[in-house]
Amino acid sequence: MLVFAFPVLFVAALSCLYLHLVTKLSDHNDRNTNRKNLKPRLAWRKRPVLVKGPLGVVSLTELLFLTMFMGLLSWSLYSYLTSMFTDISREAGDNHQQVWKSKLEMSGLAVGLVGNICLAFLFYPVTRSSSVLQLFGLTSESSIRYHIWAAHLALTFFTAHGLCYILFWASSDQISLILKWSKIGFSNLAGGVALLSGLAMWVTSIPSIRRKIFELFFYTHHLYILFVVFYVFHVGFSSTCLILPGFYLFLIDRYLRFLQSQQRVRLLSARILPGETVELNFLKSQELNYNPTSIMFVNVPGISKLQWHPFSITSSCEMDHQKLSIVIKSEGRWSSELYKKLSSSSSISMDRLEVSIEGPYGPVSTHFHRRDMLIMISGGSGITPFISIIRDLLFRANESLDTPRVLLISVFRKSLDVTMLDLLLPVSGTSIDIHSLKLQVQAYVTKEQGPSPDQNLIQTKWFKLDPLDAPVSAILGPSSWLWLGAIITSSFIIFLIVIGIVTRYHIYPIDHNSDMIYPSAPRAAVNMIFTCISIAIAATAAFVWNKKNKDSKEMRQIQNRDSPAEARTMSDSSWIYSDERELESLPHHSFLQFTEVHYGERPDLKKILSENCKGTSVGVLVSGPKKMKQEVAAICSSGFAENLHFKSMSFNW
Repeated sequence: MLVFAFPVLFVAALSCLYLHLVTKLSDHNDRNTNRKNLKPRLAWRKRPVLVKGPLGVVSLTELLFLTMFMGLLSWSLYSYLTSMFTDISREAGDNHQQVWKSKLEMSGLAVGLVGNICLAFLFYPVTRSSSVLQLFGLTSESSIRYHIWAAHLALTFFTAHGLCYILFWASSDQISLILKWSKIGFSNLAGGVALLSGLAMWVTSIPSIRRKIFELFFYTHHLYILFVVFYVFHVGFSSTCLILPGFYLFLIDRYLRFLQSQQRVRLLSARILPGETVELNFLKSQELNYNPTSIMFVNVPGISKLQWHPFSITSSCEMDHQKLSIVIKSEGRWSSELYKKLSSSSSISMDRLEVSIEGPYGPVSTHFHRRDMLIMISGGSGITPFISIIRDLLFRANESLDTPRVLLISVFRKSLDVTMLDLLLPVSGTSIDIHSLKLQVQAYVTKEQGPSPDQNLIQTKWFKLDPLDAPVSAILGPSSWLWLGAIITSSFIIFLIVIGIVTRYHIYPIDHNSDMIYPSAPRAAVNMIFTCISIAIAATAAFVWNKKNKDSKEMRQIQNRDSPAEARTMSDSSWIYSDERELESLPHHSFLQFTEVHYGERPDLKKILSENCKGTSVGVLVSGPKKMKQEVAAICSSGFAENLHFKSMSFNW
């Protein structure tokens, strides 16, 4: 625990303090200075070097780290096998059959040990509020593929580990050992259960299955609980310390997400677009701050109580202090049912729709405004992360702060989808001069030759108020990073104290520090139980403390916004949003002068990028299908323009 667990948790706690200071400093610099130019220093590190292949678009930095990681695995496997085979040859002598069987057994042990290395890195990318990821400038949504890579490697090694032992037992007429649960040491049955759970998750994560039967993938992935529990029973808690830091941080994050998900949030309105797209507007706590490209996970119990889906936040924290917006396009069964539920009613006022959220999650700071130019290329619903960037730049431009030139290239299949461009300007009472931002929009409709007659029909529906709903807010308040660091530190200290007491007064009187007396399974169970209890105590205390402080503030905010609701009928709450109704048609007419729509054609991305690559630093942001990302990445990595800086904004499961 001192060697493997403590150093990482110590770094995670210090990272929380660092990120808290960086957030404050970044907010001050970004909002009060005119620094724009982002020097292309060491920009070659993020330049794509692999565009096509099973790994997707890979930058030079990612390729270097992946190469080093594979080198670590190869060296570890070689080191284990060399040491073990030497001992076998020395002990077995001329008995070649015994040598073969022993080498097969030791090979299984070696690949299992190497699989542990992969497993040690498995949970970091899926920890959404991870100070370790943010320390390296990463977010969970941008690191999902690292989780996929580590999972593929881990399950490959663990499968080989299981097969080697099955072959060894079969060749030695000991196949019944598969069902053996040893009192002391390794438990074969527990390892088999863990491996079967891992294989079920592995098979259902195949892209063809995950995309066609997402629910099967989603529900099966919850077997990670069974996998981890029986993995600990299989190897013992002491051997689990290698993977403990990543899973410990994941447990803290998962429990905080559970606490946040129990609160229903206040849904104010829904803007329904003809292209089967809907914008949901939530009441937001004024203390909640987030950066452009942040995401939020949404659950609608009326559709599914278990399913959570991520969506890009399209509102600007600077532009609108009381509302938070997301855009959902009907592309699957869950989103289609939500759209039908919202569009089926003809009334502008609807009953309350229960919604729970987790998040928001996003980068600690962004530097989009420091480029000379931003070229945003989107496909279909991939435009959503760019909406928040443009709204943020609109705010900066109206504050007389330096902003880059912006070129938005949006590709849609149908003309009705072009109405998503209307979401670039928020429907709010804020007076925004859209001419202050140097913005150009080019839309391409690939499947149709002209505009749809229903393109301008946008409906807005308001939801009835419910005093039980709360504004969207950070689970740990405005100082989330400090509180997260306190939870990591205090929970680990609680765990050490509790497990020390249990060891001294319960385990030690039985085994007297001998690993061959006290059963392995109860020891592992005690450690797992008290790990969870320690995290629950620390996280719950932090949650309750912050909830008491924010409840009074949120109640005043709701009362100020809803007042004088007592004098109005609850069935007609649209009067609260009268300022929005007056501006409902403004975005479409205002952005027409910036938009050039091309029907029946696709953009020539290479030509567009070559014509707009002038400037010290040009950011090329892509959000869309895989082929689009590969095409843009190939152009940016070709070397014809060294100042093009590629960044993928897509969030792929």
